[in-house]
Amino acid sequence: MVQPTTTASGWPDEPILLAPATAPVPEYGSGSLADLLPTLVARQGAPGFDARIAELTPADRNCVFLIDGLGWEQIKEHPDEAPYLTSLLATSRGGTGRPLTAGFPATTAASLASVGTGRFPGEHGLSGYTVRDPDTGELMNQLRWKPWTPPHVWQPYPTVFQLAHEAGIHTAQVSSPIFQDTPLTKIALSGGTFHGRLSGEERMDFSAEQLAAGDRSLVYTYYSELDGAGHRFGIDSDAWRGQLMFVDRLVQRLADQLPPRSALYVTADHGMVDIPFDEQSRIDFDEDWELRAGVALLGGEGRARHVYAVPGAENDVLTCWREVLGEQFWVASRDEAIGLGWFGDSVDERVYGRIGDVVAAAHDDVVITASVKEPHESAMVGVHGSMTPAEQFVPLLEVRS
Repeated sequence: MVQPTTTASGWPDEPILLAPATAPVPEYGSGSLADLLPTLVARQGAPGFDARIAELTPADRNCVFLIDGLGWEQIKEHPDEAPYLTSLLATSRGGTGRPLTAGFPATTAASLASVGTGRFPGEHGLSGYTVRDPDTGELMNQLRWKPWTPPHVWQPYPTVFQLAHEAGIHTAQVSSPIFQDTPLTKIALSGGTFHGRLSGEERMDFSAEQLAAGDRSLVYTYYSELDGAGHRFGIDSDAWRGQLMFVDRLVQRLADQLPPRSALYVTADHGMVDIPFDEQSRIDFDEDWELRAGVALLGGEGRARHVYAVPGAENDVLTCWREVLGEQFWVASRDEAIGLGWFGDSVDERVYGRIGDVVAAAHDDVVITASVKEPHESAMVGVHGSMTPAEQFVPLLEVRS
């Protein structure tokens, strides 16, 4: 809760609320995850794409290795566990030593859709962990795809992989077999050929083979277990550090096998922050009558909330959330968040109603849980979603052969 400061006279000051316009909007159009694949395939000669990330130079064979949860800040803070990744920091973003931004919200479903479609969340429409389906009024979990929704109605744009394949580029995804037929894969990462490989080592080896299989190649591979360790144990845990050490070895294994004329790009979908288990750091929506007043549905996730008001209560909910949370969260109305570019340059009509009447993005180390309705998510140690550097900044480390 917001606590007013106190003057020397003992009278409380008005709290200083965060202005939504001060939120650090992702670098859409020139340095976000959505800009990566369009840049790579544009420089491979695929028609209809622009090279948006100016710092990147062409390669005939491109491999993108996306490590779930591997934020830029987390690499910098763990040089002993990730010596190889650390040695590549200066190569990031075309040798500038700078990160990319994930996009808002900094969450897996939104980021993977941005990577695969080359579009911003306001276009592809996976604009949160859970969002309201305007057609049904229900919350839609876009990672687990519940309740079932026709995938290509929900996200109708072709993927970059599909368009690259049509342009004659050898295109492949190398990931865990469990992801092959998921709706998220179909609408974000399909095109060319999917190859399921169980172990991380197998994925690295087969990715190198697929790179060599074409004169022009685009290969995507993925590793999720680092993110899982962060959620369960936190990024300040031995389990997470052990996963980071393993990831470091995987990257080097793939880099050592690159065929000629190749570029390997190591990136991530978001970073992560650990949130303490205390009342000041974890605000429980299900136990807070002020935050619940006038709210029909609570969507998003703890650090990037979509709040759907009872019809007619939109302004009251916005006022209340700002008064209660405005020192710790950027709190905006739907139209404010859209106008400020939180979801990209534009928002498709079909996506507009998926965005909350109120959008709350964490500034401080705090999370809005829902202990009754979201028990699993509320128990997570490491979380993400907002626009802070620890969540937004992701690497674009580069190795060339």
